[in-house]
Order: sequence, then C-alpha cells, then structure tokens
Amino acid sequence: MGPILLAFALAAAAWLLVVGDLVRRHRPAWHWYLIGYPATTFRVLLTWRKVALLNDLAVSHRPPRGLLGDLVVKGDPLRPVTPRLSFPKANRLGLTATVRLHAGQTPATYMKAADALVHAWKVHAVRVTSPERGLVLLTATATDPLERPGLATAPAELLSALIGVLESGGAWVMHLRLVPHWLIVGATRSGKSTLLARLITQLATQRVALVGIDCKGGMELGLFTGRLSALATCRREAVAVLSALVADMQDRMAACRSAGVRSIWELPDKLRPVPVVVIVDEIAELYLSDGTREGKAEAEQCSTLLLRLAQLGAALGIHLVVAGQRVGSDLGPGVTALRAQLGGRICHRVNDPGTAEMTLGDLNKDAVAVAQSITAQERGVAVCTGPDGGWSRARSHLTPTDEAVATTRKYAALTSQLPAINRALAVPEGDDK
Repeated sequence: MGPILLAFALAAAAWLLVVGDLVRRHRPAWHWYLIGYPATTFRVLLTWRKVALLNDLAVSHRPPRGLLGDLVVKGDPLRPVTPRLSFPKANRLGLTATVRLHAGQTPATYMKAADALVHAWKVHAVRVTSPERGLVLLTATATDPLERPGLATAPAELLSALIGVLESGGAWVMHLRLVPHWLIVGATRSGKSTLLARLITQLATQRVALVGIDCKGGMELGLFTGRLSALATCRREAVAVLSALVADMQDRMAACRSAGVRSIWELPDKLRPVPVVVIVDEIAELYLSDGTREGKAEAEQCSTLLLRLAQLGAALGIHLVVAGQRVGSDLGPGVTALRAQLGGRICHRVNDPGTAEMTLGDLNKDAVAVAQSITAQERGVAVCTGPDGGWSRARSHLTPTDEAVATTRKYAALTSQLPAINRALAVPEGDDK
C-alpha cells in the first residue's frame, strides 16, 4: 500500500502543479486569491518584526542615552517596539496593510524601507502613502500589472484621450481640459512615437484642430497629414505656424473680451472657436541652431512663441504636446521656462539621467528613480503625472501605424481649416508680406 499511496500523492501533486500553472496564466486573479494572497500574507506576518528592526522602523520607549555614574553612555535602546501592522487585505492586484506610526515617526522612513519590504514579501513593488495623520498605507503589488495590461475604458469627452492603462489597473487618460499642456520624453524605441500615434488616433475622432510640427522632415507626423490642419516640417515653417497661432490666440482674446468672459468655454457654442492641439515632435530641433545668424534668430523665435502659447493658450483652447528624445538646460534657458508651463509629464526610458530629472525632478524625486529603472524591454512603459499632482507607472496601448493612419483618413472630414496658418505656410521664403 505504501508505494501505491506515494504514487497517488505524487500524481496528485503533479496534477495540482499543472492546474495551478494553467490558472496562473489564464486566470491570474483566481490564482492570486487562492494561492498568492495566503502565501504572501504569511510572509508579511512572519517577516514584519525582523524587517522593522533592521530598517529602523521599530522604536524604544527608553532613551538611547543613559547615565552610568558620571558618564553618559550612548547605545542602541533595548526592547524596541515594532509598529502595529494591520492584517493584510487582498485586492485584485495585491494586498494592502496599514501601519500606525509611533510618536515622532514620519512616512519618509517607510519609503526608504520599501525595497526591503519588496524582497522580504517577494512581491513586485511596495508603494507607501499616508492617507491620514499617524497612519501609513503599504500597498504591495504582486506582479507587474503593466506586463500584460488589459484594455482600459474611459468615457468619451472633448479633448480627452485614452492613452493606456495605469499601474493601478485604471485608465490612463490625457485630459487636456484639466491639464492643458504636456511634455513627453523618451529614447529611441521607448514607446514615445507609439504614444503620439495613440494620442492622434484618439483626438482624430473629435472636433479638434490638430497642428503638427515635425522638423525631422515630417517623417513621424507626416503619416497623419489627412487629419492635420497644418504640418510644419522645418524650423522656418515652424516659426510661421507658431506666429499664426499666436495671432489667432490674440483674436480669441478679443472675442472673449468682447463677450465679457474669461475663456472660450464660456462663449456660446456658435461663437466658440475650435480647440487646437499643437503636437511638437523632437523639441530639440526647434531650439538647437546651426550657428548662423538666421538659425539663432529662428531658434529664439520658436522659444518665445512656444512660451507665449503655453502661458496664455489654456483658457483660449490652444494646447501644447511637446515631445523629444532628450530635454536639458543645454538647449537654452527657454526650455526651462517652457518646462515650467507644461504641467503634464510623461517620461519613458531615457538615455541620460538629466532628461528624467528635467521631466520629473521638480515634481517628485521618487518618480525620477522609477523612470530611470525602466528597461529597454518595457516598451510603452512610462512614468506619468496625474491631475491630482501624483505620479504613476503606466503603459500606452499599442496602436499600429497602419491602424493610426487608417483612423486619421477615416475622420479626415473633421479636419478644421485654419486659414491664418495656411496663408503663413504659403508665403515664400524671403517674402515680407
């Protein structure tokens, strides 16, 4: 009977392993609730005291200094007290647990210990937040939710584009009414061009004027000419387009002033001008000059015009989406001034830490470190800012080029005519009229 029972037990174990692997691949949520969550909860409760002691999360009610005769002795306090950890609660992506802080503790200590918690609990990531005073919320993500992101959904709104999915599983949305201007950076093959294609595809179905500035000869944005109201393919054309947009912006100001309103969104539908989204691909091509007097003058003009649009365009329905492989102060002081006006930030994998710092450093230092950890295999993964001022990892939906081109052609009838820009592009070089 012994060998038969052993064989039966081995067969049952093998069957469980096979079924468990199938469930993990095809029903990851079921696998997490049935197997992953109990195992991770056991590790959390088992290792919490040791992790707290090793990472200075535990405190002692006795002072670290003591008086021995006439000597003051300093050392590690005895009997440290571990912070109280709640029983972990499961969710679809992992688990959460709250910790009640000791007097004098801050969440910063727990943020520094996040990596230690990741290794001790054997999870993908641990996020530390403080929902209220005296409490810290530890959110553990079992696996990377962006490795196989699902197709998120979001309600259709004007100037709102569903870009992809957030690390939390929610929809990644660029809402230009809430965050009017955006800066997007990413190295070659990081997913930046795919994100721009996704953005154009989403906006192509709306009554929005799309203006492209692609000084690489229009290699990227030229694919979507059928839906673009204008396309500048060199810096001279970019100066003409931006100048025409500034003139149009002044006309919109006059219309708002005459109607006694402070934005075009307060105007009646019949009087409201069409919103304009200006998409700039490779910002460095506008700011770097070839050393000639004409090149320097064009670069300064582009810098000034872009800054004016960023400062005044939000209330007038003119929005900027500026993209580039790298953004740094070496491009000139105008880049730093423009960056300050671009409230939305998206940072893919970058080749130099300065670009990540330039994009996210003034918002959150932790976001910079996370952006620099994105690998070459994680195409489409980025660190983005949200309307609430926070940040998150996200991944854009893959939009093939042929699909994006087909969409722009399908909705070419929605292309708005911008006569001022068309006239500016039609003026031959050297003509002052």
